Amino acid sequence: MITNTKNILITIVGPTAIGKTALSIQLANYFNSEIISCDSRQFFKEMTIGTAVPDAVELASANHHFIQNRSIFEDYNVGAFERDALAKLDILFKKNPIQVMVGGSGLYVDALLNGLDYFPEVDIKIREQLTRQLEKEGIEVLQQNLKELDLETYNSIAIENPHRLMRALEVCIGSGIPYSTFKNKPKTPRNFTSVKIGLKADREIIYNRINKRVDIMMENGLLEEATKLYPHKELNALKTVGYRELFSYFDDEFTKEFAISEIKKNTRRFAKRQLTWFKRDENTLWFDYKTDVKDIIKTIEKKIID
Repeated sequence: MITNTKNILITIVGPTAIGKTALSIQLANYFNSEIISCDSRQFFKEMTIGTAVPDAVELASANHHFIQNRSIFEDYNVGAFERDALAKLDILFKKNPIQVMVGGSGLYVDALLNGLDYFPEVDIKIREQLTRQLEKEGIEVLQQNLKELDLETYNSIAIENPHRLMRALEVCIGSGIPYSTFKNKPKTPRNFTSVKIGLKADREIIYNRINKRVDIMMENGLLEEATKLYPHKELNALKTVGYRELFSYFDDEFTKEFAISEIKKNTRRFAKRQLTWFKRDENTLWFDYKTDVKDIIKTIEKKIID
């Protein structure tokens, strides 16, 4: 066991259903640390089955933070998570200089490890106005608006993505300053070093694990959970794989069987995007999902010493 080290945040990433939770608990127990959860949907207490929240035994095996600590009716975003998680880590590092973070939400992982660009608060009415404009006039009008207000951003973002397009526009309109001027500002330095561990498997194995997990979710009551949440389906937190497909079933757009197949398909696509995101970081230490935890610990300890 390593002692008297600088602050280290062991970060576990990888696609959904790969076994990140189990590994995080094993590492937390070995290093006598606690766990920061970095899953942007497990924050919400009304969503349990569909977000694969750790079960009671797992939660009791180590202290977890940011698990079901918010409501779907609250406005909680990546910037707020970065702020809250940094504050929590300051407290945890005073207990033990080695802590663990786990999660599959790449943007949230990056926010905590590296910081985000900060943008001014924007009146929600501007987003509502842009949404109406998109619906009535089409995306081309918004694209032209951004081209006129901020050519640099127009040339650098995926302008066919309405969410990114409206985000850039609302900042331009709300602040009176181009969106691009807020990017790439100096970030707040971190008081820790990250050792990032990635879990991987052959694509067929990942997909089979996802399909099996969805079947288990359905057996455990995902349909009933989605039924309770259906009246609030317009909330951003509920525009999530596993819920939105069942909402389409409730709206008679899908059969039940097709909805389940869509959950599996969309989760597989999500896992593919996760891997693409996490593989951008060449410093991530990748392990097969079946690797003995002792071997992973040896690698972590060597990395810390080096």
